[in-house]
Amino acid sequence: IHYHLAGTKKVQQALAQPEMLERFISDPEKIKAVGQIFTGLYSLDDSEAGNASYEMALKEPERFVLKPQREGGGNNVYGADIPDALRKMSRVERAAWILMDLIQPPISKGYMIRPGGKSPPEVVDLVSELGIFGVILGDVDNVICNYQAGHMLRTKLSTANEGGVAAGLGALDSPYLLD
Repeated sequence: IHYHLAGTKKVQQALAQPEMLERFISDPEKIKAVGQIFTGLYSLDDSEAGNASYEMALKEPERFVLKPQREGGGNNVYGADIPDALRKMSRVERAAWILMDLIQPPISKGYMIRPGGKSPPEVVDLVSELGIFGVILGDVDNVICNYQAGHMLRTKLSTANEGGVAAGLGALDSPYLLD
């Protein structure tokens, strides 16, 4: 259960804090390197930091995405829609969400081939997200196995906020890696 919870937004937000990384990594250079891969993840709870994040989102909503504790696509709130969504929430409701810096991934040209799409498909601007799957088995004292077990590359139009494959907003893709 602990490892499943590690995939939730609130736990990701906590794990991104430097003081939390220090619990798992002793080398300051490695902590710095790992910390550089995180995007900004901000609490919206009723605290000084949470209220500052709330004000930051109201002031510059185009910089952010508002994320709930659920997966599957279609639940996030983007840009200009953030202030209205936040104002409708109580402080208690707001604490269940996180504010995240909007990631600006590199854009590539390619074909989006989906059922019912154009034939032949046209070249479009795309962005992709690579997910790495891992396996870990152990207990409090021992790790029996811990390895990378696969990947999934999801691709969507560069103009789309959501990219859920099951919702028809994106497609599964194959990486072409270069050394």
